[in-house]
Amino acid sequence: MLRVIGLLLLIPLFDIVLLVTVAIPFLGSLVTVALVVLTALVGMLLVRAEGRATLRKIQQRLAVGELPTDELIDGGLLIAAGAFFLTPGLVTDFVGLLLAVPFTRYPVRAATRRWVVRPYIDAKTGGFASGQVYVGGFPNDENGPAGPGATGPDGGPSSGSGSGSGTSFDPTEATDVDFEDNDEN
Repeated sequence: MLRVIGLLLLIPLFDIVLLVTVAIPFLGSLVTVALVVLTALVGMLLVRAEGRATLRKIQQRLAVGELPTDELIDGGLLIAAGAFFLTPGLVTDFVGLLLAVPFTRYPVRAATRRWVVRPYIDAKTGGFASGQVYVGGFPNDENGPAGPGATGPDGGPSSGSGSGSGTSFDPTEATDVDFEDNDEN
């Protein structure tokens, strides 16, 4: 968490250094200020347009009964883009532009889902949301935990517990049970 705060404090500092050492000597003070204000205004117009499009997509997904997960992440990224555009500087405007344009927002959304959303949800649900749950016994059984990534008492891979098979869970051999077909009798 401290690294994130440090990074967020370094971005405006880097922005100031860039403005003072590069932009002002080459472009002049008045042109630099006009460029910063212009990029902020154009960026906010872009965020506004993308926000409306994202809100429309959220409403469409909800109308057909689907969860708008990608659209909600896009909305959060657009809020961050707006904050970056409001912060004066060329670096923050560039970061805001990366978050506001749809084709550059896609990899950021995928990374956010992988390294922020999924670990948070797994921590809150104990692994049930992503399917990383214990199988073949209780987590703190006398034979040790069993499940994906579980370790045994010696620190090595778990030998499994409760199922008597002596092996851990293999997702390639798992079958899905459809209970609706069995209710027809």
